[in-house]
Amino acid sequence: MSTSLDQENSKKEQDLVKMKRGALVLLGIAVVLFVLASYYKIGWLKAFSEAAMVGGIADWFAVVALFRHPLGIPIPHTALIPSNKDKIGENLGSFVSDEFLTREKLEVKIEQFNVAVKASDWLIEEKNANLVAGLVTDNAIPRILKTIDDEEVKHFIQEQFSAKLSKLNFGEWLALGLEALAKSKKQEELVTNVLKTLIVELENNKHLIEEKVKSSTPFLSFGLADKKITEGVFNGLYDFLEQASHQDSAIRKKINEYVLRFITELRHSSEMQQKVNELVLAFASKKEVQDYISGIWLEIKMAIDNDLAQKEESAIKKSIANMIQGFGKGIQADQLMMDKINDFIKNDVLSVLINNKKMIGDLISSTVKSWDTDEVAKKLELEIGGDLQFIRINGTLVGGFVGLLIYGFDCLLLYFI
Repeated sequence: MSTSLDQENSKKEQDLVKMKRGALVLLGIAVVLFVLASYYKIGWLKAFSEAAMVGGIADWFAVVALFRHPLGIPIPHTALIPSNKDKIGENLGSFVSDEFLTREKLEVKIEQFNVAVKASDWLIEEKNANLVAGLVTDNAIPRILKTIDDEEVKHFIQEQFSAKLSKLNFGEWLALGLEALAKSKKQEELVTNVLKTLIVELENNKHLIEEKVKSSTPFLSFGLADKKITEGVFNGLYDFLEQASHQDSAIRKKINEYVLRFITELRHSSEMQQKVNELVLAFASKKEVQDYISGIWLEIKMAIDNDLAQKEESAIKKSIANMIQGFGKGIQADQLMMDKINDFIKNDVLSVLINNKKMIGDLISSTVKSWDTDEVAKKLELEIGGDLQFIRINGTLVGGFVGLLIYGFDCLLLYFI
């Protein structure tokens, strides 16, 4: 799959070929004109075409000599760029470090550029925010998820969950909750509902009482007493629950008193609180609970993967893009923050550049030295070769006109002499 850079280089190569072809065609025309002028004895045309050929060939030689040996012949002082690649790298590194990386010049440029404004303007643009968000969601997040060990994360979650639970006093929380419930009179409604539910369940499960009674009575009774015992047990339980469901009953008052004593004991008894805490921790340590807790990470990871798979419709990507735009707007709304950013760039970043300018120059130099000589020549010719072909074209035309001028001057001298 070709990238935009490959497409750009391909276009440059096509343009360079066209320019070379144009310069060559112009030189060919000069040769044809020279042949015609020589055959038909046209002096001025011969002078023009002869000088044009000399100028075109000379400039062709000069242009080619920059990048390679003309016609592959190792003529001295040709292939200048490949031969002097290392020296070019050293000079380029020194030039950048000595001429560009100076505090005076950089401070002026930084102040003129105003990094905070430019950066915040760039971040506010929706396409730029989406671009950054895309880099995060398409590259950063998937790579992070791949590098994370799922087992380590699950173990970490389990440990953190257990550690947090062990620090909590569930007994005190339960006491506070029950106390608030009692003060709000919701306790009465709760107890009433519980008792009514028990009555309903008792009616629905009367056959279980009968079966239990039957299994407990002597075999020799032939089931004669089962029905009476069942009715007695059922009626006794039913009457008890029915009376307890009325708020003004004595049974109900005893239940309320028991609840209040339990709340008081739970509130002030560290031993009772410890028992509640132990019950909660014992429940939390069960394998089923631990598996559920550790499975939270896998659910989160799956949810992230599913969301990122939606690409442009990803909620995570949209949230990151909105956050980036909000960050840019926040910077612009805070002049103090903008001043801090500019001061940071001007002082801290600039100091790092200045203190390491020799290293930067050496890096440029070593990088250029590491390049392949033919590749360097090709890249440079691709960038400036088109303009250099104009030198060949101009050399052909200017040479021809100079030859015509010399021919005219020579004719003038012959006329007067």
